[in-house]
Amino acid sequence: MSRDELRRAEFGGEERTGVEGSGDGATSRGLTGEEPSSEQISPSEGEAEDIRLERIVFIGRTYDEYLRMFNVKPGELKGRTVLDCPGGACSFTAKVRQIGIEATAADIAYQFEPAALEAKGRLDIVHAVQHVEILRDQYLWDEFGGPEGLRTERTRALTATVLDMSQRPERYVAAVLPVLPFEDRQFDITLSAHFLFMYSDKLDYAFHEQTMGELMRVTKDEIRIFPLVDQSSSRYADMEKLLSFAARNGWSAEERPSDYEFQRGADSMLVLTRY
Repeated sequence: MSRDELRRAEFGGEERTGVEGSGDGATSRGLTGEEPSSEQISPSEGEAEDIRLERIVFIGRTYDEYLRMFNVKPGELKGRTVLDCPGGACSFTAKVRQIGIEATAADIAYQFEPAALEAKGRLDIVHAVQHVEILRDQYLWDEFGGPEGLRTERTRALTATVLDMSQRPERYVAAVLPVLPFEDRQFDITLSAHFLFMYSDKLDYAFHEQTMGELMRVTKDEIRIFPLVDQSSSRYADMEKLLSFAARNGWSAEERPSDYEFQRGADSMLVLTRY
C-alpha cells in the first residue's frame, strides 16, 4: 500500500472529525458501534505528529477484559516482557505493572498529553455508548448488564490508563503502525486487540502483512491477536494468506476460543508461536 493510499485509509478520503461509530454510514453498513469507524483509524506511514487528536478515538478495555479476551493468567506472564499494541485506553499495562510484570503499551495516541487524552476519551465513551444502544442487538449484554455498565467499565479503563501515563510515561510509547520503535525480539509476548482484521474494508492485505511482520520482528516467543472478525463480524478474508506468510517467517498459528465475547461473533483469537 502506498503512502497516499494509507492516508486515504486513515482519513476516509476527506477531512472528517466524526465521532466513534457515528453517522448513518456506519449504521447502514451494519458496523458495530464500540470501535471507531474505518474513517477514523490512524495507521499511517507518516509521522505521528501529523495526526490530530480529534482524528483519534481513545477508548479501551479493562485489565479483567484482557485476561479473558486473551485467555491469559497473570502467573503466565511473570518474568516475561509484554507489549500491548495498539494499547489505546486499555488499562492492562497499568495493572500488570502493579503486580510486577514488565509491560509496555504502544499507540499513535500516546504522542498527546494524558489530560488531553482523558478529555477526549470521556467524549468518545459518551458517543460510543449512545451508538451501541442503537445497535444493541449486535452485542451480548451479559458482559456488562447494559449500556451503563459498559460506560462504567470503559471509564474505569480510561481513568487507570491516563493516571499511569502521568506517573510512568516511559511505559507508553507513541508509534505509527506498521513501524514500531523497538529492538528485534524485545518482548517475550505481544497482545494485540481490536485492530488487525477489524478494518479490512480500508486496510489492505499489504498493510496487514507489514503490521504482522513488525509484530513478529519485535516479539521473541508469542503473539495473540483478538478478534478475527471485522466490525460486521465477518471473518478476515485473507486469513489463510496471512498465516502462510507467518509460516514462511518461522511462526506457527492456532485459532483458539476466547473467554470473552461482547460483539457477537468476536469470540476467538489467533495465537502465533515462533518455531
